[in-house]
Amino acid sequence: MIFVEVDRPGDPEHDMALGPRLLREGLGDAQDILRIYSPQPTAAFSRRDTLRPGYQRAADAVQLKGFLPVVRPQGGSLAAYHPGSVVVDHVHRAVGEPLEPVERFQRFAAMHAALLVALGADARIGPVPGEYCPGDYSINAGGAKIVGSAQRVTRDGWLFSTVIQVTGAARLREVLIPAYAELGYDFEPATVGALEDVVAGATVPAVADAVRAAYCALG
Repeated sequence: MIFVEVDRPGDPEHDMALGPRLLREGLGDAQDILRIYSPQPTAAFSRRDTLRPGYQRAADAVQLKGFLPVVRPQGGSLAAYHPGSVVVDHVHRAVGEPLEPVERFQRFAAMHAALLVALGADARIGPVPGEYCPGDYSINAGGAKIVGSAQRVTRDGWLFSTVIQVTGAARLREVLIPAYAELGYDFEPATVGALEDVVAGATVPAVADAVRAAYCALG
């Protein structure tokens, strides 16, 4: 497979729109496009979130904390990230992709968990009770969620997005607590974690390098 990195972050709205645009339009002849970046403070609401009665209040709450609210095309519920996060957008352009969505979740969860284990974390696949944006293939360590993924499948292929929280869990809690209260979702703030909580000295550049190496090993 050929991977093309487009790793210059822009503003949150640009970042949110770029993955779907690359899925729709492609980038040259590349079948696989890998984008790894560390974002500006972003509160990524799902379309389901926007239908909640408290959505506008939640959007106002995250803005008060310095996070820009955006609406992502993938499913799930509100997730927040910032310069202490590593975002991985993997676009695969192909018609009739054989992997089903669940298989894709399983495959990439295993890969991401393995790279975190190699960095020293006791990373495990599966949700923790009360986590934000809960998912069967979240990755946790030390009792807290540190990785979440979502995907979008279209006639052009698929976009698989992953957020690895490396540092700054406390700041994420400050944003998620009021927003989840307004949205009316069950949420346990203690489940918000970051890699640095379980691996001393973990850094965004080191995690980004590990992600690149893991994807390059795919071939």
